[in-house]
Amino acid sequence: MDVAISIEQLGKTYANGHVALAEVNLQIRRGEIFALLGPNGAGKTTLIGIVCGLLRLSSGRVIANGFDIQRDYRAARASIGLVPQELATETFETIWAALRFSRGLFGKPHDPAFLEQLLRDLSLWDKRNDKIMTLSGGMKRRVLIAKALAHEPQILFLDEPTAGVDVELRRDMWRLVGRLRERGVTIILTTHYIEEAEQMADRIGVINHGRLLLVQDKVTLMQQLGRKQLTLTLADPLATVPDELADLPLELAADGLSLVYTFDSQEERTGIATLLR
Repeated sequence: MDVAISIEQLGKTYANGHVALAEVNLQIRRGEIFALLGPNGAGKTTLIGIVCGLLRLSSGRVIANGFDIQRDYRAARASIGLVPQELATETFETIWAALRFSRGLFGKPHDPAFLEQLLRDLSLWDKRNDKIMTLSGGMKRRVLIAKALAHEPQILFLDEPTAGVDVELRRDMWRLVGRLRERGVTIILTTHYIEEAEQMADRIGVINHGRLLLVQDKVTLMQQLGRKQLTLTLADPLATVPDELADLPLELAADGLSLVYTFDSQEERTGIATLLR
C-alpha cells in the first residue's frame, strides 16, 4: 500500500492538562479521499494542525509524503495544502498577489497559466485584481481554497469545508475535489455531516474525545450504520425457527420466547412486512 500520511501513536496534551489526542494511529493511502468524522471538539482540527505543522505534538510520529513532520518540516509541509475553517486572509492584498505569494512561499516558480486556470476553476478569475477585504464570505472561502492549491500540493486538507457556504460553492468545491482526485491528489476532509462523508469519501474515520474509534471502507461502514434489529416477543416458546421463516435473518433467543430479525434500514424493502404476515 502506497501511504501518503502515516500517523503513529500520536498524542497531544495542552499545558492545562487537556488531552486533545490520545494514541492515534492512522495510515492514509495515496490518492484516496479520506473523511474524518466527529462532533465539534472531537480532535479533528488538532489532528490537522499537527500534520500541517501548526501545532507541536506531545508524543508519537507523523510522516507526510515520506518526510517526518518534525525533522523535515519544510519538505513535508511543501507537499501539503490546507483549507482552514477560519477565513484568515491577507485582506489588503489582491487575489492574484496572494496566490503568487503562496506559491512562492513553497519554492514554486511563478506560473501564470496554472494560477489562471485555478482561479477560473473557482470562478475567481474576473476578481483576480480585487482586494480580498472587499470580497463576500463565500468568495473569501474560494480564495482560501485557491491559496491551498497554489503550490500544487500532493496532499490537501479540507477542514469543515462546507460549513457556512452556499450551495453553489459547495457544488464547485466537490467538482474541484473530483478533478484533484483524478490527478492523484490525496484529500483529507473533516466534517460532522455523515452525508458529506458518504458522498465523497473512499474511507471514513470516526474520532471522538481525541481517540480514533474506527477506520473503515465507506461502503462497509454505511452498511453497518443501516443495520437494525427488530425483536419479536412470542406468546408461546419455540424450539426452532419455523421452516417458512428459515430463509430470513432470524435468531431465536435461548428461552425460545423471542425472535431477533436483522435488516438494513437503508434498503427500500426491509422484509419486515413479509415477516409479519
